Amino acid sequence: MRANLNGLAFFPLCLAALLAPATGADAQKAWFADGFHGGIYGHYPSTFTQFMVDEIQKHPEWKLNLEIEPETWDSARTNAPEAYQAFKALVARAGPDRRLEFVNPAYGQSYLWNISGESIIQQFQRGLRKIHEHFPEAEVTTYCSEEPCFTTCLPGVLKSLGFKQAVLKNPNTCWGGYTRAYGGELVNWVGPDGTTIPTVPRYAIEALKPGSVWETIAAANSRDYVQAALAAGVEHPVGMCLQDAGWRNGPWLQRQTAAYSPFEYVTWSQYFDTLATKTPPPVWRVSQEDIQVSLVWGAQVLQRVAQQVRRAENRVVMAEKLATLASVYARKPWPAAALDEAWRTLLLSQHHDCWIVPYNGKPGDTWADKVRRWTDATCQACDQIIADSTGALVTARGAGGELSMGVFNTMANPRTNLVALPLPPDWSAGAASVWAGDGRQLPSQLVTNDARRELLLIAAAPSLGWETYSLKPVPGLARGGATATLLADGAVRLETDLYRAELDPKRGGAFRSLTAKRLGDRELVDPANARGFNEIRGYFYKEQRSHSTADTPARLEIVEAGPVRVRVKVHGQVGAQEVTQTVTLAQGEPRIDLGITIDWRENPGIGGALHQDGGFRLEQDRKAFYDDRLKLQALFPVAWTNRTIFKDAPFDVTESRLTNTYFEAWSDIKNNVILHWVDLCDAAQGVGLALLTDHTTSYVHGPGDPLGLTLQYSGVGLWGRNYTAQGLTEVNYALLPHTLSDQPSAVWTASAAWNEPLLACVGRPGAAVGTEQKALLTVQAPDWEVTTMRADDQGILVRLFNPSADSGTRTIRYGARASKAELIQLDGRRVRELPLRKNAADESFEMTLPPMGIGTVLITF
Repeated sequence: MRANLNGLAFFPLCLAALLAPATGADAQKAWFADGFHGGIYGHYPSTFTQFMVDEIQKHPEWKLNLEIEPETWDSARTNAPEAYQAFKALVARAGPDRRLEFVNPAYGQSYLWNISGESIIQQFQRGLRKIHEHFPEAEVTTYCSEEPCFTTCLPGVLKSLGFKQAVLKNPNTCWGGYTRAYGGELVNWVGPDGTTIPTVPRYAIEALKPGSVWETIAAANSRDYVQAALAAGVEHPVGMCLQDAGWRNGPWLQRQTAAYSPFEYVTWSQYFDTLATKTPPPVWRVSQEDIQVSLVWGAQVLQRVAQQVRRAENRVVMAEKLATLASVYARKPWPAAALDEAWRTLLLSQHHDCWIVPYNGKPGDTWADKVRRWTDATCQACDQIIADSTGALVTARGAGGELSMGVFNTMANPRTNLVALPLPPDWSAGAASVWAGDGRQLPSQLVTNDARRELLLIAAAPSLGWETYSLKPVPGLARGGATATLLADGAVRLETDLYRAELDPKRGGAFRSLTAKRLGDRELVDPANARGFNEIRGYFYKEQRSHSTADTPARLEIVEAGPVRVRVKVHGQVGAQEVTQTVTLAQGEPRIDLGITIDWRENPGIGGALHQDGGFRLEQDRKAFYDDRLKLQALFPVAWTNRTIFKDAPFDVTESRLTNTYFEAWSDIKNNVILHWVDLCDAAQGVGLALLTDHTTSYVHGPGDPLGLTLQYSGVGLWGRNYTAQGLTEVNYALLPHTLSDQPSAVWTASAAWNEPLLACVGRPGAAVGTEQKALLTVQAPDWEVTTMRADDQGILVRLFNPSADSGTRTIRYGARASKAELIQLDGRRVRELPLRKNAADESFEMTLPPMGIGTVLITF
């Protein structure tokens, strides 16, 4: 098996060290970080607290680094009170007597690279709060994880939370991936915002273990590992294993016959404080592609998990912001308990086991079942908060059937976008129109979906606020706008003020033309490419052939014909499977919305044929689910030659260094993850095409191959589990053509707007506030994101993120009265006061953030 090594210049020295004896009076000592990983949701027997207490008393040389789900201690306190108290006493020991240390307080032990930046902060803040509730003396200063729970923004996040150092090793559980091998004893890990944190990396000599697809050679402090590290100049070599809670091994190395000797057990903080070299370590600016992770992308069960988590993430941050508006302007009590529980169930749904072993568990209580219940609970609570908050801010004034309607914006910049208003059930009029306070009528369109009537309109709303409009029971005026036309050859032409598109039924409904008017009437479709634009294609290994929507003519159905929005359903096939695609354009909207629905019959095999016939072996390096090229994809060929890929990550944007995304083996993993979007750019032409997706998944790209979105895999996955495709697959994605001057902040903002759409509601009788318009927080330029906003009795907390490539100072306007604004760290430490300027209608302060930087402001009422 080819190991993924960096630093082969050390090889002759390593070979000499391997031939030398490993023991003796003068042998160099090594160190080992042992510990446990798990918790009540993953694995933590009720007797395990007592087991740890007994074993640490039995083995005075042993020390433990703990990554235990924080809620576990609620259970231990109740179910094993004596063991819990004894454990608390061990945690309370200070200084050299300390033998227990918490190294990952994340509430749901998430991978982190697959969720939003705000979710990461909440994972740590709420996890630390729970740990300190049980163990007030606990010092959590080093971040470490058993799984590849790493992402590039961690240096800034961890330092702001009070962490001092980090570890980028996960030697004994690399099923989901590992970090790139790099460097020696220590590196200064540099995050995208420029923050550095001292870090133990996966050493350049730390090879992947031969004959394994889940370990490196550091997992058991093997002689090969320690001697190679010493030969490479690592003065204090350290290995690591966080055992699964429930394993009854006691000290890990007592069972490892090939372990190096002499060695000493160590906690990570002890290693950094007393052992690690004091020589300034080299700088490593970690790219997201240095975090080499992969899951069974395209598997239906994983797809649903990712979609449910994304939906819940979007709802909870919108609920927080709208509840803040209601708290400030309607004096509505802050729904603390409901939001705390909504966050709790969301954080649990982000547990790494939900993503890597979604099928595990008893029938009806698998990880996938848990995610559905947890995210449903989050969304139900947030939907109620959103309804209560918006309803408190818009009155039901009006006469003669007229109603008041509020349009709410949860982003930090004013927006004019499409919004859908569900008409009240008692709206008896056969028509509806919307009017602004100055007498202007807004373009609108009445649509009926499954007996539910919605009014589509293009409406404006201020930043983090709302605008009030009047809804009248009179028909809207016919106006020019978006159109959908059936052409003589059966094709459909869609046109808005920004785009002109034609869908070709002969090629399965793919775009035969897509012209971006705002890019100088630029044609995006490459007519010379063998693949169609938005063609769906994959390899069906049971039939030993590829199938594509382009193989069969499609039926095109115009379901909405304007003037606000146009929508076409494309009824086609992929092999024997019926496929329905949707193409949606709206007036004034730069985003092109796409979707696909497949109701799978039986269970087709989709993807590579490798080991699908029962020849699967756990330790086999090459596996079919790694090869995304053969999975079902949506393809987007463009006639660009100078292609560069950018992609988002939590609080980061990465410029890809990959020649291609192709790999077939665990030892060759490449990070081809889409979190929210991937952007294909051509610097020579000054244009880009961003692809947005409704869930974390993977993309495909390489020389000669178009950008592709992974849609479906069906076959053997991790641990030989059969990942099936049965019933409905529904995926929404979108395209955003743009100029390079817009990248990356405009793409980031467009993605945030897709995830946090404008909301419209009809006013309720008796609502306390009748203001026409309010904007609580406005950022001077529209390139910063407000990731959260929360209120309490003293004031509001606002977190901002700068996704642009440039640092800058922005004026922030606050639309209420304040006595003070302070920049604070994530753990509450005060950084500095931000001087307030009092204006006639609002107050303002200035704030500076580096590229990819976050800042948290506490505004006191």
